[in-house]
Amino acid sequence: MSFLRRRSATPAGPDFDVLAMDPGDWPGNLGAGLLPAPDGSCQGVFLRYDLFGGRGPAMIIGNLPEGSPARDVAEGEIPFEVAQLLIALENDEEVTVVGSEDIPVMQGDNLLIVRRLKLSESRISCVQFDRSDDVLVTIAAWDRPITDDLYTLLKPLPAELFQQG
Repeated sequence: MSFLRRRSATPAGPDFDVLAMDPGDWPGNLGAGLLPAPDGSCQGVFLRYDLFGGRGPAMIIGNLPEGSPARDVAEGEIPFEVAQLLIALENDEEVTVVGSEDIPVMQGDNLLIVRRLKLSESRISCVQFDRSDDVLVTIAAWDRPITDDLYTLLKPLPAELFQQG
C-alpha cells in the first residue's frame, strides 16, 4: 500500500497519513480529534462521523501509530475508539471484548487481514487492521454493521484537514 506512507514534512497535525472516509462522502457531521504527546508529536487521530443530527456518532475511525499509548489495552479491554464512541453516546455501560476473528478483505489490489472484535454490547461493531506503515486503524460503529464495502471508501485524507489556522 504505497499511499500509506509517512510524510517527509511535518504538518501542523499528524506526521502520518490519516486513513478514513472523505468528509465529502459522508452526509452527516464530521469531527476530528488529535492525541498529542508531551513532546508535541501526534500519537493518533480519530474521526467522529455523526449521522444522527447531534445525538451521537454513528462511527469513529482511529489511526494510531506504533508507540501510541492508546494502542496499549489489556486482554478483554475495549479499544480507544470504542471508549470514545461510548463517551460520545453518553453510555456508561461496562463493555468488554469477548472474542475476535481475523478475516481477509480485499482493498483494491491489497489484501487486508481485518480483526473483527466481538463486544459484550452487541450494538457496537468494531474492526481493526494494521497498515503497511505500522499505523493501527480501528473502526467502531454504533447500531450498524461494518461491511466489506466500507473498506473501499477508506483513503488518505489531505494534511490541510488537520492544520490549525
